[in-house]
Amino acid sequence: MNLTTTFRPFCSALLLTAAVVLAAPAASVAAPAAPVAASADTPAAHPNFTVRVVGKGQPLLLIPGLTCPGAVWDETVAHYQKQYQCHIISLAGFGGTPAPASTDPLLLNVRDQLLGYIKAQKLQKPAIIGHSLGGFLALWLSSTQPEATGPLVIVDSLPFLAAVQNPSLTAEAAKPMAEGMRKQMSSGKMTVAAARQMSGSIMTDTARISQATRWSVASDPATVAQAYYDLITNDLRQDVARIQQPVLVLGAWAAYKQYGSTKEGTRAVFEQQYAKLPQHRIEMSEAGKHFLMWDDTQWFFNQTDAFLKQNSLAKK
Repeated sequence: MNLTTTFRPFCSALLLTAAVVLAAPAASVAAPAAPVAASADTPAAHPNFTVRVVGKGQPLLLIPGLTCPGAVWDETVAHYQKQYQCHIISLAGFGGTPAPASTDPLLLNVRDQLLGYIKAQKLQKPAIIGHSLGGFLALWLSSTQPEATGPLVIVDSLPFLAAVQNPSLTAEAAKPMAEGMRKQMSSGKMTVAAARQMSGSIMTDTARISQATRWSVASDPATVAQAYYDLITNDLRQDVARIQQPVLVLGAWAAYKQYGSTKEGTRAVFEQQYAKLPQHRIEMSEAGKHFLMWDDTQWFFNQTDAFLKQNSLAKK
């Protein structure tokens, strides 16, 4: 099997459509519960993101993907807020939120500020659900301070996205490509037409495609470009060996079927990238595309519910 040929569409789609976001229509999302009392937050301590706290119970961090504000998790929050204290992250500069004062080094700052937030809020091994870029950040948090986090749910993300086409690629070797993309992406906002075309390739609901388009073009180009650069020039394939918590990896492949990708072949790429992760299970959606929490919602909840219950986090 030629992995380069088979998974070129997979890599390209994830790399180029990472900036596409979506949200459920407002009428379909349950009204959030009132925030519970928590330690006083100090927003100045984490200028690269804001946090909304909803629900009560064990702590759960929800980290969105590139250009997605925290509202991308609204349906997930509605599902979990009676069992968990949901800490919903919105990264600065994504989906219309104000851009950060500095983007250098962006994701490293986000990682360290998230770890600081967990400590400041006295969150005891919070579970983390991260999508795409958010999944990468969840892996980075846990591999940096294994004692700080609880179980992880990684939604269609990899430890080193740039190496999908070439497993021998190094972070250093990825920098020239990443630099070219950073310059191109920071030159101006994505057009509405381009954003709609891209979102239509990785999701099926037309209302969500429309919301995805709005959020994508509302994001700050320089911030998105730097986040993309950081994502594909950091290789966590060896670092994940330090993660001490169970990890559920949810993968998608259906969006790339038309290019010749198969579920088995895509799973093999996931297995290869997560080989060093001690406690992990990989599950592949049959029909869901990149935003699995929307495109295969019931499957996503079934998988995540069972995983969190198995790890004794949910409090009834």
